[in-house]
Amino acid sequence: MARALRVLAWTTGVACVAIGLFHVLGGNASIPGGEDAGATIDSLGRFFGAIFAGYGLAWIWAVRQAPIPAAVVRVLAGVFLLGALGRVLSIAVEGWPHGFQTGLMVLELALAPVCFWLADADEKAVRGPSGAAGLR
Repeated sequence: MARALRVLAWTTGVACVAIGLFHVLGGNASIPGGEDAGATIDSLGRFFGAIFAGYGLAWIWAVRQAPIPAAVVRVLAGVFLLGALGRVLSIAVEGWPHGFQTGLMVLELALAPVCFWLADADEKAVRGPSGAAGLR
């Protein structure tokens, strides 16, 4: 379980940094169907791209801790879930987005609970089966 958390956290962190930087550099062209959205959406997208890259760096910071702090994983998973729920709200208010965005929403709704479930796996692995702090 600890290994699964480590792989998921690293993958999430690296992917979020890459996606964030892609949006910072690509602007509207990085948004499926958003190429002609204008300067306001371009500015917003690049800003949120930087924030998303920072979110990815937080995952990378967390996975580099020993043990990976469960509280931090829960907060980061909560932010991930909130983003997915924002997409659900968008569907309710504006309708269905581009299929790529729908796929991302499904992925986010599936992975957030997995992150919550694995959040304390590394801390438990360090404590060992007796619950006492052990060697790694």
